Amino acid sequence: MTTVFICIDWFSPAYKAGGPVQSIANLVTQFRRPDTCFKILCSNTDLGGDLLQEPPFDTWVNFNAYTQVWYASKATQKIRVLKNEIERSAPDILFINGIFSWYFNIVPLLFCKIPRKIVSARGMLHPAALAQKPFKKKIYLWCWKILGLQHRCRFHASNEDEKLFIQNIFGKQTTVFVAANFPRVFSMQATPSKKPGTLQLVSVGLISPMKNYLRVLQELTHCTQNISYDIYGPVKDHGYWQACLLQVNQLPLNIRVNYHGDIEPAQIATALLNAHVFILPSKSENFGHAIYEALSAGKPVITSNGTPWMGLYNQKAGMNIAIEKDGELGDAIRFFAEMPDEEMDDWHKGAREYALNSIDFDAIKKQYETMFGQPGGIAVV
Repeated sequence: MTTVFICIDWFSPAYKAGGPVQSIANLVTQFRRPDTCFKILCSNTDLGGDLLQEPPFDTWVNFNAYTQVWYASKATQKIRVLKNEIERSAPDILFINGIFSWYFNIVPLLFCKIPRKIVSARGMLHPAALAQKPFKKKIYLWCWKILGLQHRCRFHASNEDEKLFIQNIFGKQTTVFVAANFPRVFSMQATPSKKPGTLQLVSVGLISPMKNYLRVLQELTHCTQNISYDIYGPVKDHGYWQACLLQVNQLPLNIRVNYHGDIEPAQIATALLNAHVFILPSKSENFGHAIYEALSAGKPVITSNGTPWMGLYNQKAGMNIAIEKDGELGDAIRFFAEMPDEEMDDWHKGAREYALNSIDFDAIKKQYETMFGQPGGIAVV
């Protein structure tokens, strides 16, 4: 039995941190092997510090048949506790998720003597991500290099681009495994009826500058069509959200914006039901779970060129826009707003087909078998 011990700041039922939490939840749900088990050590809070209500804390609880989780309270987030739980679990692999967390990223690398350590960057070394709060991140990366942490582990990237970002920071000689994220695939949803000159948009994601909500709202100011825009997601940057609200107050009467607050993963499919188009022109996405989930439900997507989901227009699955170019985002919104019902139905089908053709679950499983050193894979030594 291969035991993979995962360190991550937050885990289900926490959800506000978005992609990394969903990536690990999908991994331990969809990577099913009778010879592999997972143990996850995380905090007992969600992003923002809210205490989780469901699981007991400071003990191992079952998440599924192959996975146990330890939700560590603040009082027990000590080096000794983390070391003890890892040593008692006797894992074959220590799988550290993230770069900039002292307790859940740095401490395991410094103090845990597990030979096989893999660090998943989870999009944190993308240039656009590093540009957010850069001073703190530069200090962390300086500490990484001074302590030589990059020499104590191998790295995991979810795609070839992320592999290059990791090697740009830590050197071309850095060993990086590429293993894509397992996504959730939603059922195809019925196409909402639509008239030319109308559009129902939806976004799901953290409220932060990375997701470019303000840019969407600014472009909507120049749209003459009747557009409804539903926003779901926790506010990560309150100053940024205040700027968004100021922009909402300046919108013309033909634009309606509804903010629905936080949304749990189980509710996302329902939130998509009435939308014609999903919009999230992120500055960067390591994977973009919400984008893929929307595509799988048959929702065309307007997003940027900074995500893995490229070539949308040619597949009638949406549009990739250059966020640095004025007008492209607004043109994409107006393109779908003027689209008649029959044509929109073709784009809904195109989005679904794009999603299904983009993911090879067997290939993803083999990538993780290789990374975790399963039979047929390459052991990390």
